[in-house]
Amino acid sequence: MDGVAKPYVGWTFLTNHARVLAAVAEDDSTRIRDIAARCRLTERAVQRIIADLEEGGYLTHIRQGRSNLYRVASDTMLRHPADGEASVADLLALLVRHDRVIAAPADAEPDGQR
Repeated sequence: MDGVAKPYVGWTFLTNHARVLAAVAEDDSTRIRDIAARCRLTERAVQRIIADLEEGGYLTHIRQGRSNLYRVASDTMLRHPADGEASVADLLALLVRHDRVIAAPADAEPDGQR
């Protein structure tokens, strides 16, 4: 397929569902095509994942013309019993915090300042 990155082979820490949810949380008007490229998935896989997330109550969408506007249900609890009382907001905050740490220069102070 043209424009679709080669899928990753091997195990990863995050599921594709978590990746798609994070992509939608970052941009609530993102297109399925853009999510697929970012997450290295097919558009059809992203459509199935979004349907799963909506069915599970983690995501909703409304049509705006030819586009969708997504809403993440951030107060929804994670599904696995081992996750305890963790919510979607907790997961997304952890992922955002991780992205900030990775993006910060090695000699930066913990709050991002030098």
